[in-house]
Amino acid sequence: MTKFKYVFAVLLVLVSSKSATSQKQAPVPKENQNVSRVLEFWISDTERLVVPAAEAMPETSYSFSPTSGQFKGVRTFAEQVKHLAAANYELGTGALGEDPPVGTQNESAPSSIRAKAEIMEYLRGSFACLHRAAAAINEKNMNEPIAAKGGRTRMWLLIDAVVHSSNHYGQMVEYLRMNGIVPPASR
Repeated sequence: MTKFKYVFAVLLVLVSSKSATSQKQAPVPKENQNVSRVLEFWISDTERLVVPAAEAMPETSYSFSPTSGQFKGVRTFAEQVKHLAAANYELGTGALGEDPPVGTQNESAPSSIRAKAEIMEYLRGSFACLHRAAAAINEKNMNEPIAAKGGRTRMWLLIDAVVHSSNHYGQMVEYLRMNGIVPPASR
């Protein structure tokens, strides 16, 4: 799929999802509808799914990964969470014009982060970074190309972070269920 089709599909999904959820919520006044608030909503919504899912897996199962057939060789649960967080950091700091935490590169977390508590801290920090990036976006700078990110824009980077996090959240849910754990959002 071309990048344009990918971005269009993502925006369509986000708009459709927002339309479905807005039926249950009070209308938002027009003056409160700006790009920063919309991005903040989606980042917070994604965080409310991902963080409790990561917390739900016992530390003893953080090394779990499917081992049979086509699943052989996939990331462990810990690696899923660390990958998601590293990508959040890279996309968020890219939108802010900053460097990600030392050791974060190619959507991989520093190898020193191993224990569940360290992974959870790294994950929460990655969402804090996305929140800072969303707060820094406005209608004037949202579509400015960022040379260091191949010309992608701030908004593009944060939409990518939400979509990427959602993808890995789905994988985390499968891992939880394979371990007999009902994901917090499904309880």
